[in-house]
Parts: sequence; structure tokens; C-alpha cells
Amino acid sequence: MFENREEAARLLAGEIEKRIKETDFIVGAILRGGIVLGRIISDYFKVSLEPLVVRKIGAPFSSELAIGAVGSGKIVYWDENLIKKLKIQANYKSSVLKEKFREVKNLEEKFSIQKNSLEFENKRVIIVDDGVATGATVLCARKVLKTQRARRIVLAVPVISNESFDSIKGYFDKVIVLKKARDFSAVGQFYRDFPQVEDEEVVRILNQNSKHEIRNPKQSQIT
Repeated sequence: MFENREEAARLLAGEIEKRIKETDFIVGAILRGGIVLGRIISDYFKVSLEPLVVRKIGAPFSSELAIGAVGSGKIVYWDENLIKKLKIQANYKSSVLKEKFREVKNLEEKFSIQKNSLEFENKRVIIVDDGVATGATVLCARKVLKTQRARRIVLAVPVISNESFDSIKGYFDKVIVLKKARDFSAVGQFYRDFPQVEDEEVVRILNQNSKHEIRNPKQSQIT
């Protein structure tokens, strides 16, 4: 279990350092939780941090069960196998898309995030989030980066479900993870302190110019 997102970020930075030889990459942090880890990791390697706006699409009977996701540029990812299994109707998919597109646009405006097609072109990108349950969000983020012609896409997260790891690892050039979990109901169960990331914190992180003082990742331990 991780103490908080900050500890998870320090540990993850150490694992990335072991697994990635090249340091000419961009950290693409998924809003909101991923931005906390992304700031620490980008400062650790002294590389650029770019926010990735992706919103999960929940099932009609459970908003926490992701059947897909949408991202900047009206990029959509659907988990078609899960949709077929749950017998999700086309009219639900159509109606929820409008809502999610609005959410993405609102977040981009709120945090002054302006994307352009050259931002990730021919770049190495490490997608960072605070955890992966179903994989829909990170697969949508990958699709956004592919559309923007990123050259190499790595996924780095503190924790992921065993099932999701097996199903999504082939979509990324590399997947870096600290913990794979069999019993996975929510990302928050793997953190002692897992507060909601508020707007003010996102703004502070995105506007931050000074560098974090990063402890050696080996000084922290997972329990």
C-alpha cells in the first residue's frame, strides 16, 4: 500500500529510471490524479509535463465501471467486448458522449489547456496516472497521443489490476508498474491517503516553475 500519491510518484520515478535508458521524453499526466504524480516525475527527470484530459465513460448502472473514455480532440475509446457483454444500447453511448465531450472541453478551458497537433509529434511520451482499474482511460490517452503522432508511448502507473495488465500491455511500447493486484475494486484501495485532487491543486501544479526536492525513491518502501 502507498502512503499517498507523492510517495507512489517517487517510487515510480525510481522504477522508470531503471527501465528507461533515454531521458528525452515528455510526461503526459492524466487529469486529475495523474497530474500529482506527473509533476514529481517530470521534475525528477527534468523533462516537460503535459496534462492529458481524458474522461471515463461509466456503465449506465455503475458510473465507476468504465466501458470507454473520451479525450482531447473528441477522441473516443470503447471497450467493445465489455459493451457487448453488458448489452449496452447504442442510444446510451450516443447520449453519454455529448456529456463527456462537454466535460473535456470544460476542463481544457478551466485549466487553459490548448492542444495542437505538433505537441507530441515524433516525441517519446510516458503516460502517468495514479492507477489503472479497467484500462479504458489509459487506452484513450494512448489513442490521443497516436492521433498526435507520438513516436513511442510508455505507460507508467503505481498499480494495475492483473486482468487489465494482461489485456493492455500489448498496446504500449512498455508498461512500467510497481504493483499488479488480483483483488482490485478501486484505485483508492491501494493508498492510505487518497484525497480528491481539487481544481486549485491542478492549477498550482500546472503553473509551478520551481523544482520539487525529490527524495531518493529507494528511501520509500511499499507495504
